[in-house]
Amino acid sequence: MLYLVIGLYLIYVSYSRPLLEIEIKKENGEWGVTQPYYKEWTEWKSISPSDVILRIDDVPMDHLNQLKYKSMIVAANKITIMKPNGEIKDIHINHLDIPHQFYYILLFPACYYLLTLLITIYLHFNRKNINLTNLLIFFMLTVSLAYVSSGVSSRVNGIGIIVNRSSMVLCLAILLHFLRDYYSFVKINWLFTNNIKYFYIFPVIAFSLGCIIIFHPVSYYFLSEVVLVLFFILLIIIISILLLSYFKYKSPQLKILLCSILIPFLPFLFLYSLPKIFFDTYFLSGEICSLFLLLIPFSFILTQVAERLFDIEYHITRLRYYVIFSLIFTLWFIVGLYWIAGEYLTIPVISGVSFFTFISLVVLFYIKEKVDYRKRKILFSTKGDYIHQLYTAVDRIGKTIKIDELLEKFAQEVSLHLELEHVFVLTYNYDTNQFTSTVEGRLSINPALIEDLKLGEIRRIDKVYLAFLHQDAHYKRALVLEHKNSIHLKDEELLWLELLLLYVNNFIENTKMVEELLEELKHMRQADDSQLPWLSKLLWLRFEEEKYQLAQELHDTNLQEQLHIAREVDVLVNAKDTTEIQQKLENIHQQMITSLHDLRAYCENLKPPLLDTLGLNAALEKLIRKVIERASFVLIYTIDRLYLEDERMNLMIYRLFQELLNNALKHSYATTVEIRLQEMDDGFEIIYKDDGVGCKIDDIIAGESMGIQGMQERVKAFNGQFYIDSQVHAGMSIRITVKEGSDTLDYDAHSG
Repeated sequence: MLYLVIGLYLIYVSYSRPLLEIEIKKENGEWGVTQPYYKEWTEWKSISPSDVILRIDDVPMDHLNQLKYKSMIVAANKITIMKPNGEIKDIHINHLDIPHQFYYILLFPACYYLLTLLITIYLHFNRKNINLTNLLIFFMLTVSLAYVSSGVSSRVNGIGIIVNRSSMVLCLAILLHFLRDYYSFVKINWLFTNNIKYFYIFPVIAFSLGCIIIFHPVSYYFLSEVVLVLFFILLIIIISILLLSYFKYKSPQLKILLCSILIPFLPFLFLYSLPKIFFDTYFLSGEICSLFLLLIPFSFILTQVAERLFDIEYHITRLRYYVIFSLIFTLWFIVGLYWIAGEYLTIPVISGVSFFTFISLVVLFYIKEKVDYRKRKILFSTKGDYIHQLYTAVDRIGKTIKIDELLEKFAQEVSLHLELEHVFVLTYNYDTNQFTSTVEGRLSINPALIEDLKLGEIRRIDKVYLAFLHQDAHYKRALVLEHKNSIHLKDEELLWLELLLLYVNNFIENTKMVEELLEELKHMRQADDSQLPWLSKLLWLRFEEEKYQLAQELHDTNLQEQLHIAREVDVLVNAKDTTEIQQKLENIHQQMITSLHDLRAYCENLKPPLLDTLGLNAALEKLIRKVIERASFVLIYTIDRLYLEDERMNLMIYRLFQELLNNALKHSYATTVEIRLQEMDDGFEIIYKDDGVGCKIDDIIAGESMGIQGMQERVKAFNGQFYIDSQVHAGMSIRITVKEGSDTLDYDAHSG
């Protein structure tokens, strides 16, 4: 409401009187023109330096309030002048008399004001991370007020001066606050103080200086430059943080954010602010430089700040995809129509037919997309990473060995991917007739609602999404996603969640068997204190067999289905009666082939085929080539040829390399990574080093950080030794040694 009231008032003031900025000087008791801002306009109105200015809007010059701030006529609807011959002339002024002022002062600020209002309303009702979204909304509103008030401030309007001076500094303080929370959200170390609240003193100072200007007009220029200095200091701090963070972590999110903020502010900084501070002049006026601020809302939309606070890139890219196909066919259709009946067609008819055909095709593509999703579960995706995200989520969830841990990990994965704060699994116990949850104090659901759901079905009810997860003789489980009517999951997100529910249902069944086995082993251990080295090896090998089975299942189902669809499309492409849609089918066929390659890569990741056919060295070379293609660091590697009697060690070595390199890609932020596989007399040694961010050893040993615990267990299963050394901001080094033929198992992981 405050934004609406202030913004409408500022726009009203901008429209009330045209902005002139004619510099004047008093000589011999008379006011004459010295330097007009709009020279063409003054020449057109026959205003010359020899003229004497008598009144502005019927107010005598000596009583004009504008002159207390600047020695110029700032704004006026009417100017009364006296010519050298004594003729007194009234000059009436309209906004349209100065055309480019209409755009810079009136049209663009009003459009920017309305655009910002619409975007912030959309953000408010579709927010997922409330704190980040609120800060983003405040930032955009203050930028808009700073821009809209710039023209009003030039008119020396009191409210305009106060709003302009305070909002232009406040927007940077809010931006600094937003960046700190955004860094925390994407898990990047914040390189500045966390006491951001102290920087809100800057806009308070700017507000106070604006008030002083109103009551002490003589200080107008000096205090305005002080505000510019405050603005400059905050902007330099923000740019420095972004630059240092980007060069330190090389994060794509930081690169996008840096461009989104830096580019719109650079013209204002170097073409107006800095020259005004140091040389009391400027290359472009503040109004023109402020036009670049229009890029801010658009850049935030197109780059999806805060990991899809709002997702419009998906729709824009999809629209571009459909427009290209529709445009090509429309041109082809119009050329054919003109060739057949050109003599009967006029330009208006051709234009109307072209427009109607083009729009109809775009709409048809959208309808086809909806039908394909409803009937065949085929969904166009511009990102193309939902399969990969599903794979990584399944891989992380599948590492748990207890149902409680599995459910908690599952809820975390859903919360992370869909960016929902309140996601939990609700379990109904038939024996006690009570609900339990992975999160304390959450709402309960009527069991009858879950009964109506089918496995994997997702239903939006009241203020939650409800998805049936699993049911057995004792428990009924459902996934609950609280949305509070503030979000609406997209089709691809629902499909991703539906597939993940099916996987987790199978995981729960398998985990139940694992828990029962662990319970039996616990009793065995209580009866016999001796350690069971064979058990860890057996469990690890069993997990590998499950991965082999999953790889075979994906190969025999999804991959075969994709091949079948590709063959059908190939038949349609070669059909003689499908000339009009041949190009489209060829593109679809190419997309399916690409999808097949991706799916094959997933299968190979689960079960490396080269390991059984060409051996360990070939499999590791292929793995390293894939990592080099994705990595932003330099990878140095050496692989000795090993001659191991136990072939199962080859698989363990491959998995260790896979985990170490994946950790380097995801967590290290390193510039150089070195990994070596060296032969020993009775085994082998793996040495890994990086110069990344590192971490604390205690955190690694205590938890499951970055898969370290999984690697430790693999090494223990073969009686190996695991050494790790890491410090925060000092990289990480790992040394693994395994000897063949030993029957004992060392349960202690070493760290040094």
